Amino acid sequence: MAEKSDQKIQINNVEYNLSDLSENAQGQLRGVQIAENEMKRLNTQLALAQTARNAYMQALQDDLPEKTE
Repeated sequence: MAEKSDQKIQINNVEYNLSDLSENAQGQLRGVQIAENEMKRLNTQLALAQTARNAYMQALQDDLPEKTE
């Protein structure tokens, strides 16, 4: 496993050693990572809600009376 001093991150096509980042920059990076994880979690929840909505809509359509003209 790579040591922390060997870990690198690429931002705007520039590679940085994590150990070269200031404490503030490392904190900002953690914030970005937390935000990205939360966005992934929310996208998963959105996909689940959309799937449920589609199932409810199909069940509703199946339960509607037939339209007579």
